[in-house]
Amino acid sequence: ISALHGMEKGKGKDYIKNWVAVIGDSTFLHTGVNSLINLVYNKSTATVMILDNRTTGMTGHQDHAATGKTLKGEETYAIDLAELCRTIGVKNVIEVNAFDTAFLEKTVKESVANDELTVIITKAPCVLLKGQKFPNVCKANPEACKKCGMCLKIGCPAITKNEDGTIKIDQTMCNGCGLCKSYCKFNAIETVER
Repeated sequence: ISALHGMEKGKGKDYIKNWVAVIGDSTFLHTGVNSLINLVYNKSTATVMILDNRTTGMTGHQDHAATGKTLKGEETYAIDLAELCRTIGVKNVIEVNAFDTAFLEKTVKESVANDELTVIITKAPCVLLKGQKFPNVCKANPEACKKCGMCLKIGCPAITKNEDGTIKIDQTMCNGCGLCKSYCKFNAIETVER
């Protein structure tokens, strides 16, 4: 966030017109909130995206001040990231389901096109969190696959490419989030019960 702020102040708002500062929820609470305060104070026109996955993904899935649990797992007050952003003066705060990729893309495009400070909070618990389980798994339909590779762009380790260019999904690795299905425009991925 502070790097984006510095580039805007050094080069001007047109220079960073299509830029987005991206930060995780835990890192935002540890150091990013200070930079967001400076963006508000200095009348920035930046777009900031907070990836709220309800954990500290970078260093081992520790709880943090917005998860509602202490490091010992005890229940405690959970900071509401959207309210925190509004409280420090951000007028445009948008919460988005991280798996609704079409709405997320539309929101980012609209955000970078306006001349106001905007915070987009993508919300979805980390699929690796204990107890996080989806009811289905994804299955590839090679006959419908057009070999476009869009489903591979998400980097899911359960998806691999066959020699003929179609895809295969290892159902033992698939967590069932369905993100690959949302990227496939040819209905070559379906969900099936576990």
